[in-house]
Amino acid sequence: MIAATCLVSALPGAAVGQVMAPRASFETVHDIAYRTGSRASGQPSAEEAAACRLDLHHPVVKTDPEFATVVWFHGGGLTGGKREIPKPLQNRGFAVAGAGYRLSPKVEARECIADAAAAVAWVVRNIADYGGDPARVFVSGHSAGGYLANMVGIDERWLDAEGIDFRTLAGVIPYSGHSITHFTIRAERGVPDTRPVIDEFAPLYHVRKDAPPFLLLTGDRDREMLGRYEETAYFWRMLRVAGHRDAMLIEFKGRDHNGMVAPGHERLIEFVIDPRKGRIQP
Repeated sequence: MIAATCLVSALPGAAVGQVMAPRASFETVHDIAYRTGSRASGQPSAEEAAACRLDLHHPVVKTDPEFATVVWFHGGGLTGGKREIPKPLQNRGFAVAGAGYRLSPKVEARECIADAAAAVAWVVRNIADYGGDPARVFVSGHSAGGYLANMVGIDERWLDAEGIDFRTLAGVIPYSGHSITHFTIRAERGVPDTRPVIDEFAPLYHVRKDAPPFLLLTGDRDREMLGRYEETAYFWRMLRVAGHRDAMLIEFKGRDHNGMVAPGHERLIEFVIDPRKGRIQP
């Protein structure tokens, strides 16, 4: 782990590093069920069986004998969206697991977090069968997916329930993810979007120095939605106050909530392929 914590800004359209991935061929395995049993019954419910699936895009012929894997969670406010493997992350020398999860209001939003943890646990347990390294699993996603990555990567309870130590994650890379309690969880309680809450469903509530490395990505503070930059910046600051020494915050100047995704992918690629280059020294 690199002992570096810093804050940087990236200009829109600026090059953030030319990353050359190893030559490899890839295949995508679709519709893998990552929940084989429910906590309540021992068997997955119909909703779990339908939603709790992932697609795995992974190297077949590779120069890296044990590749890294990114578990990617889609956005959509925990109420919409579908699993995806972002095209800019494909064929880059590492695997990508695009995971779906159950959605509110069919389930309470807390179940989205539980599903995310189950997906990460499946990857940690099974990626070696595809040639990957279970010690090089990164968790990422955009918006609601960034929130899920944050919660799985900072609140140990979710992966503990799956028998996985969250400290073994190689890194957490949320794109514009909530650091306070997600607005869909607040909505379930009748709390408006504009009233911030920090409780057990807020990544901020769980800051600790022994969390995995964090690469926190947001759009421009003046163009992000609902103060997303500011809450992320506070999360970064409190990680540092708690003694965490491997966190970095990047604000993409001129980019809004969705526009920050493209440059975010370049930062993720750099971070995953070469973590030393992906961390900018202060």
